[in-house]
Amino acid sequence: MKRITIDPITRLEGHGRILLFLDEEGALKDAVLEVPELRGFERFCRGRRGEEMPQITERICGVCPEAHHLASAKCLDDCYRAEVPQPARLQRELFYNVYIFSDHLLHLVFLGGPDLLLPEDVPKGKRNVLGVLEAHPELGREVVRVRARAQKILDLIGGKAIHPVFALPGGVARPLSEEGRDEIRGYVQDMVKLAEKMVAFFHEQVLPDPGIQSLLLSEDCSLPTHYMGLVDEGGAPNFYDGRLRVVSATGEELFCGDAREGLSLIEEHAEPWTYVKFPYLKEVGWKGFSAGPDSGIYRVGPLARINVAERMATPLAQEELERFLDHFEERPVHATFAYHWARLIEMVQAAEAAQKLVEEDALTGAEVRGELSRPGEGVGVIEAARGTLFHHYRLDSEGLVVRVNLIVATTHNAAGISLSVKQMAARVVREGELDDRLLNRVEMAFRAYDPCLACATHFLPGETPLVVEIYDAEGKLKKRVLR
Repeated sequence: MKRITIDPITRLEGHGRILLFLDEEGALKDAVLEVPELRGFERFCRGRRGEEMPQITERICGVCPEAHHLASAKCLDDCYRAEVPQPARLQRELFYNVYIFSDHLLHLVFLGGPDLLLPEDVPKGKRNVLGVLEAHPELGREVVRVRARAQKILDLIGGKAIHPVFALPGGVARPLSEEGRDEIRGYVQDMVKLAEKMVAFFHEQVLPDPGIQSLLLSEDCSLPTHYMGLVDEGGAPNFYDGRLRVVSATGEELFCGDAREGLSLIEEHAEPWTYVKFPYLKEVGWKGFSAGPDSGIYRVGPLARINVAERMATPLAQEELERFLDHFEERPVHATFAYHWARLIEMVQAAEAAQKLVEEDALTGAEVRGELSRPGEGVGVIEAARGTLFHHYRLDSEGLVVRVNLIVATTHNAAGISLSVKQMAARVVREGELDDRLLNRVEMAFRAYDPCLACATHFLPGETPLVVEIYDAEGKLKKRVLR
């Protein structure tokens, strides 16, 4: 049996490698995404003061600290049975929609962008954000400018653009001034304009590409799973709050209720070859790495939120959703590469929602902190850019953390990512010799999810595993050094 290793995999947060196993005839026998980092984050949170958790947990990841910051704050709201005042809630929600816009923009251009915006035969050295900026300089300049403005909003509200410090149990640290509102107002107008340009660019430059069409419509890039996400009272995706809705692979509602109850729906399966766990729907059960209505595997994130929602919350996003559904002519949409299009739709909604929130009269109100009761147990649920995020804490009578459980988006998606990698590996193996171009397609399968393996797993001693291999001039391995 022959083994092909893609190591490291690129354009993601964290570390991982893909292993392809071929039989004697060269056919694919198996393919796995292996994550060689041990997760120890929950362990070293124990014994810390509860109010420190929004700052501690956001250090899990430098790409989406905003999600962990607010999931943690919401969890502490629940632990202390605190009612968050309206001005504080509006601040949090405005901040969070700007984060969703900025993070989705990051993936669509910088991380997933090379897969969407560059021809397949572009050399590996240019298959990155610099290659995107060279190929599309006008769009690139606008993206960099507007994303910098979005980061200024995060800085203005959050206290810091990265690793914010504003959310506290029961509210936020300070009111937002009218001057701050005026500054944000101009920035969100630019966000909406760029969202409109991105939609036009997608339909003119990306969607007509036959290669993209093949990835969107091909059966061997489709994965029928169940889906999970938060929706508001009108059935639209809500990134900050809402009811948790789960639909089956055939579109039937399996659950819709208090998001905190979502943890009771899930069990986690472990495999010996990776440190990522594989959540599944407890009632359906773990049936191995297989998709379909009889499998307990579910997915979260942009595509999942589109599938569990009945509509979008804002007009331009709704228009794009209708074009999306007309294109696929079915619901739920199971095409893995539709994650990119769903991400674009959500980016539009986030920009429009931010524009609406900045005009709310109560946004600059002075009451930003609710009263706290005695500490206890709580759950905070939020939609990270990559999908549903659960924070579950138990505090003792002194407010110290005695138990922590985090289930992050990439963990929810772990089984789906593994299946998508295997699907794409089988497809490229059938096409012929595995050159760099075809192996990149295998990586494209996991990049559609915008995975964050730094959130999903952690290496407990605090350093990255490193392998250095030294070869002589004839290509023979002379020395292998491990850390």
